[in-house]
Amino acid sequence: MDLDFLRRMTIPAKTKIVMLILDGLGGLPMQPGGLTELETANTPNLDKLASLSALGLTVPAAYGITPGSGPGHLGIFGYDPIQHEIGRGALEALGVDFDLRPDDIAARGNFCLLDDKGVLVDRRAGRLATIEAKKIAAILNTIKMDGVEFFVEPVKEHRFAFVIRGAGLGANVSETDPQKNGVKPLLTQGMDDASIRTAEIVNQFINKATNALAGEKHANGILLRGFDKLPVIPTYQEIFKLNPAAIAVNGMYKGVSRLIGMEIIQFQGTSIEDEFAALEQNWQNFDFFYIHVKQTDTAGEDGDFDRKVKVIEEVDALIPRLTALNPDVVIVSGDHSSPAALKFHSWHPVPTLLFSNYVRPDGISSFGERNCLKGSLGILPAKEVMPIALANAFRLAKYGA
Repeated sequence: MDLDFLRRMTIPAKTKIVMLILDGLGGLPMQPGGLTELETANTPNLDKLASLSALGLTVPAAYGITPGSGPGHLGIFGYDPIQHEIGRGALEALGVDFDLRPDDIAARGNFCLLDDKGVLVDRRAGRLATIEAKKIAAILNTIKMDGVEFFVEPVKEHRFAFVIRGAGLGANVSETDPQKNGVKPLLTQGMDDASIRTAEIVNQFINKATNALAGEKHANGILLRGFDKLPVIPTYQEIFKLNPAAIAVNGMYKGVSRLIGMEIIQFQGTSIEDEFAALEQNWQNFDFFYIHVKQTDTAGEDGDFDRKVKVIEEVDALIPRLTALNPDVVIVSGDHSSPAALKFHSWHPVPTLLFSNYVRPDGISSFGERNCLKGSLGILPAKEVMPIALANAFRLAKYGA
């Protein structure tokens, strides 16, 4: 739906919306005719909620398109991710509270492990411990070049935010991550004059970084992708007239939330239960809550079907704590699919439920891909979920006479 139209139609109300996003929720059977991870999981609480909800499958970006987490989140947040294209680097930098300036160039980084010929052994350096990542980032932050500044900010495990600050830089730069092991990292290339300069600087930095990390056993190289500058995007306050909050552990998800105007709730711990506790503790302070669960995506990308099932079951056990708060609208969905059978993000539509006291329940007794296909929401663009949620929260005015 057009955001300018929604801006005119939204009205304030004393209702609360909760959006629970299980990252990479959608799955596939491991064998033909089998069940997906969500269908395999024992989910009595999600099933009960589904029986009172409208169900469907959401398309994060476009039919057949495999989205990254940034576009996937923008879609379920109500934005057109094709129109609002945002590099993951900017989101990663915002997610660690970096003071990203309009002319800065940001990228998302992985610490990686290379063999003695410069070939990738592990793109994620064995999901490097965060404390080790901080040590390596400190080494890289000593690298100097005339006319520019570099910032390497650890995020979690092997991930970091990379920022270049200098005059006349462009962000139209290719990625260095080949997305697979057994090959050498790519040289980055610029697509215009300003970006060619950026690419030359990046390639020089990577060379210096590889030399500086030559003696490191766990991570001796870096991969960069998602180059971008700070984007400008209308906020939830402006469009939806909401006072929104985000509950997330990982930096990129905090970044995309901050970009659209959500307040990042600070809380102790990193578990899913800690996130639900943060929801309870802050319930009176906001009228829209986004809760992000990363572990489903991690298990899917690792090809660990059983672990993804267990994460879904862990979330299910916490659902009564959410429903006990009596939210007016609950959305349970994902930003994309990450089937363990594929070990990567996929193009498959994502199972989605929308609960309110005023929805027409489909009466379907369990939450899973095939049942969602039977639901009244059908297969719809993810960006259309927010308008439906707003209507059920009495936050959309009547259109026309």
